[in-house]
Amino acid sequence: MEEIVMLGEISCPSGTLVVVDGGHLGVWSGERSPAEIDPALLGVDDPAMAAEVLNSVDFAVVGPDASAAARTFGRQPGAMLHDIPASRAARLETMFEEHCRATGLDARLAALPHREPHAQRARRTAAEGGGCFLMFGAPVVAVGGVPTDRHLPVLATRVDYGDGLGPLWSEMAVRMRGTKAEKSVRLGDIGVDWARVLFGDADALNAWQHDEPVDGLADVAFWGAAAEEAAARFSAPELGEPGEARVRGWTGLAVAEAWEKARALQIWKEETGRRMMVDFRPHSHHWQIMRQVRASEVEAGTVDIGNARLLCAMTSRGDGYFPVFADMDASGAVVAVRVSFSNTNE
Repeated sequence: MEEIVMLGEISCPSGTLVVVDGGHLGVWSGERSPAEIDPALLGVDDPAMAAEVLNSVDFAVVGPDASAAARTFGRQPGAMLHDIPASRAARLETMFEEHCRATGLDARLAALPHREPHAQRARRTAAEGGGCFLMFGAPVVAVGGVPTDRHLPVLATRVDYGDGLGPLWSEMAVRMRGTKAEKSVRLGDIGVDWARVLFGDADALNAWQHDEPVDGLADVAFWGAAAEEAAARFSAPELGEPGEARVRGWTGLAVAEAWEKARALQIWKEETGRRMMVDFRPHSHHWQIMRQVRASEVEAGTVDIGNARLLCAMTSRGDGYFPVFADMDASGAVVAVRVSFSNTNE
């Protein structure tokens, strides 16, 4: 039995919608070159590997048969190859030349003078009819033609699968128009590593603060087997946040004070071997959304950035690669954008 649930609303004043794992937005470059992103944010701490990341190259596929050559080469979605490590660039060009000779296609790779910013990738992909691009290897979907003059509902379909699985989301959809869908087009997949999906305006994402607080404040939360002992040791009250029973900590501290408390807790945990989770939470846009997610029965939250409203929701399926579809009416206008969690072969 299916149940349709309202998760919230978004607004998209730029007309370009991005569908992405909200946990990945710490490495969204906006209008900057991806080369300006610290490799440490990608979990890269080896100097040689960090240099590979920083010196990567973007290629455009050009020539009369560019579209067919890019599609049949099959390395990345679309007619661009992004984030190619410098040491592998020459080899990739050779492989592409060999592929074109073997298939009789007239195309070549042209290295871009500068890396293509993520916001530009989104706008270009949307202008080309919508589709998928990579952000440091993670697939992201962008689509244009989104109504700019109103809020758009985000609905989720929940199915009770039984057999110990219980109710799970089968899809999430941004509904844009009331006209009848005549066809569906698969835009590509989104890669999810943080168990959450975000629907956001492409321009608003340029102002997204993933880790930096918007108000200069932060929270510290801790929970687990040793939480009560730690609370007594550090005089920590109940956190008092909705949806976080038995979580201890402090809210609304200056960032420096919060960091010192979190650091002291972590040192005590490691020195004593106690079992406990410690979470340092700057009041960022990501924190604002996740605070609502934790308190929400449907695990969804929104944040306003300028005139745009963004929505993030937990997948209920954990991580994976999930297909995204655009439903279109007879005129070709986008009626809905859907993320499917149950059917990857639709």
